Amino acid sequence: MFQPLVLVPGLRCDAYLWHAIIARLDMTAPVVADVSLDNTIAAMASRILAAAPPRFALAGLSMGGYVVLEMIRQAPDRITHLALLDTNARPDIEEKKAARHAEMDLVRQGKSSLVSRLGLPNLLAPANLDGPVAAAVHEMTIRVEADVYLRQQEAIMSRPDSRPFLGDIAVPTLVGVGAEDKLIPQALSEEMASAIPNAELVIFANAGHLPTLEAPAAVASAMRTWLAR
Repeated sequence: MFQPLVLVPGLRCDAYLWHAIIARLDMTAPVVADVSLDNTIAAMASRILAAAPPRFALAGLSMGGYVVLEMIRQAPDRITHLALLDTNARPDIEEKKAARHAEMDLVRQGKSSLVSRLGLPNLLAPANLDGPVAAAVHEMTIRVEADVYLRQQEAIMSRPDSRPFLGDIAVPTLVGVGAEDKLIPQALSEEMASAIPNAELVIFANAGHLPTLEAPAAVASAMRTWLAR
């Protein structure tokens, strides 16, 4: 596969989120986007587009999904394929914003490690909570500096409602979600897949919110099929 591919990480994630997928794709090394510098989804999208190839396939996980939806809004003619993993098209409800603010306060108090460890049960399937995947996820989140995390949370909370736009997406689209994702109920993925005209829904077994690390073989297989469409 020679098509350029841009991969967008989620909240408090770096390129490690995609390393096991990149290793399994038979293609020139994909670009992992930088989402560390901006505090709005629109600015993240614009920055990635400015550095991206003229035309490319695009995949995002969680917050990365919010960014890729904004990118295809901003530049629909440049994107050939779209993958939305463990994400959703809805804006935050007030209850979710309150929970984010509480976590942000802890991070401002220097308790980033505590926030990371408390978040692991929501990020991973129960079978992955004790072992190398959990340890690697914790290490990844700690690598992301506190000011980056705070900017990303601000961006997430101010994101638009993407549901009215889903019907305009005209490229082959993969909607994927971990079968045990506690943050993105399967119904939200089904909602997106049913609203996007050329979408395929794939459920990743034995995975939570981070299937690229929990079930990389299954995710890579789904992405190979998606890129060939």
